Amino acid sequence: MALTLVSSNKCAGGFQKVFEHDSSELKCKMKFAVFIPPKAETEKCAVLYWLSGLTCTEQNFITKAGSQLPAAEHELIIVAPDTSPRGCKLEGEDESWDFGSGAGFYVDATQEPWRTNYRMYSYVTEELPRLINANFPTDPDRMSISGHSMGGHGALICALKNPGKYKARPASEGSVSAFAPICNPIQCPWGQKAFSGYLGNDRSTWEAYDATKLAAAYSGPRLDVLIDQGREDQFLSAGQLLPDNLISVCSKKIPVVFRLHEGYDHSFYFISSFMVDHVAHHAKFLKA
Repeated sequence: MALTLVSSNKCAGGFQKVFEHDSSELKCKMKFAVFIPPKAETEKCAVLYWLSGLTCTEQNFITKAGSQLPAAEHELIIVAPDTSPRGCKLEGEDESWDFGSGAGFYVDATQEPWRTNYRMYSYVTEELPRLINANFPTDPDRMSISGHSMGGHGALICALKNPGKYKARPASEGSVSAFAPICNPIQCPWGQKAFSGYLGNDRSTWEAYDATKLAAAYSGPRLDVLIDQGREDQFLSAGQLLPDNLISVCSKKIPVVFRLHEGYDHSFYFISSFMVDHVAHHAKFLKA
C-alpha cells in the first residue's frame, strides 16, 4: 500500500516522520507518525505503538511527549496513529469533542452511520501493523503498545483482547502501559456516550471493549502493566478513569505497577515527565 511522506525531521539521531495513506479499514485517508531510531539504519527494530487521547491527532504525541530520545537509546521504532477517521462527512461527526472526529475510542463500530468508517480497533491491531512491517525495518515478532486517556483505554484493550500479540517472542511475557487510562468505560460518562453511539444500546456488547471486564476474564500469558496517574487529574476526580476498578480484578497473570503522582494533572506535561520510564518498561520486555 502506497505511503505519502508528509514530513521528515532529524531528531535524536534518527528521524521523526509523518505519512499519509488510504486506509482499507477506515475508508479514508489516515496519517500516522513514525520515529525511526538510528539503529534502524543497520538492524530491524522492535515497535512500540502509541495511542493518543480525545481530540488528539498524530501530532500531539510527537511534539509534546519527549519520546524520541529514549526511543533512540532503547532502539525502538514508535508509531503514533491519528485517533479517528477524518473527513468522512458523517452527520454528527464534528459536533462534539468526545465523540466522532478525534474520538474513535479504538472500537469497531456496529451502528449506523459509524460502522463503515469507525473501525479503529481493527485499524490499530491489524491494518496499521501490516503497513508498518511492510514499509519499515521492523522485527514483526517484537511489538508493544501504550497510550494516554482514551488511548490508554485503547492500549489496554488491544493487549487484553490479543493475548501474546504485544511481546518480544513466542511464549514470552508481554507488556502494555498507559497514562491516566479510561479503565472501565462502561461505567463512566465518556465511555457510555461513545459505546452507545458506536456499539448501540445493548450493554453486553460493550464489555468486549472494556479493560476491566477483559482483565477479569483474561487467561493468556503474563502481561506486565505499567500505569501512571496524576493525583490532580480532574478526570480522575470526575469518575472518568476508574483505575481502582481495573486493579481490583487483575490476577497474577496481569501484574500491575500503578503509580499515583502528587501534583500532576492529565496533560502532556504529566506524560513527558514519565515517558522515559514507559519506554524503558517496554524495552525491558522487547529486548529480552
